[in-house]
Amino acid sequence: MSPLIELRGVTKSYGDHTVLRGIDLEVAAHEVISLIGASGCGKSTLLRCVNGLETIDGGEIAVDGDVVSGPGVDLVRLRRQVGMVFQSYNLFPHMTVLQNAVLAPVKTGLCSKEEAEERAMAMLGRVGLADRAGSYPDQMSGGQQQRAAIARTMLMSPRILLLDEITSALDPELVIEVLNIVQDLAESGMTMLLTTHEMGFAREISGRVCFLHGGGILEQGPPAQIFDDPAEQRTRDFLRKVSLAGRL
Repeated sequence: MSPLIELRGVTKSYGDHTVLRGIDLEVAAHEVISLIGASGCGKSTLLRCVNGLETIDGGEIAVDGDVVSGPGVDLVRLRRQVGMVFQSYNLFPHMTVLQNAVLAPVKTGLCSKEEAEERAMAMLGRVGLADRAGSYPDQMSGGQQQRAAIARTMLMSPRILLLDEITSALDPELVIEVLNIVQDLAESGMTMLLTTHEMGFAREISGRVCFLHGGGILEQGPPAQIFDDPAEQRTRDFLRKVSLAGRL
């Protein structure tokens, strides 16, 4: 079976600074992969390239066999297939949780307002926020806002979910709220590619972990292999530092 996401020799630079150096990565349907590495190693840039928020300089990105990099890509169609949740929630502050959730599916013609609201209430119930549908973002905790952002993205029925440092802005006690939702999505078969500095989160949620260094994937494998017996010295050095920081 062909991979759902395939990156072939992907490169990306900002001026003289090369961020991605020939990235090759395949993501199978229903697989959950965590990208880990030091800040600036290219994790978030890689996700943004997959979602079309950044253009690549070389190589190809394919989703379900269709090349989605390069000129002429239908970004609306791409983002219906590939949803993305960000660290900063990106909820509109002047809209309620329900209004935030239904905006995109209605504006893109995915469904009527009535259908969108019905589906949104079901999705908000799934993430434990049905009773906060009428609340505004500033009336909720960070964990609740992030769960609302996940629900909003899922309302577009994406085949792939990209999660970019979604727990980094949360207090430690709120991380478990979001982890539980992501775990539920993983168990339901959602294909996910995520970046995180929280190694416990990556160990818990991932089927595979990729360690990025110097703009490339230096090492990848099951969580137990990467965290307990990494092959590369750079990986061991990184994990030692995050362990000292209390994230492993």
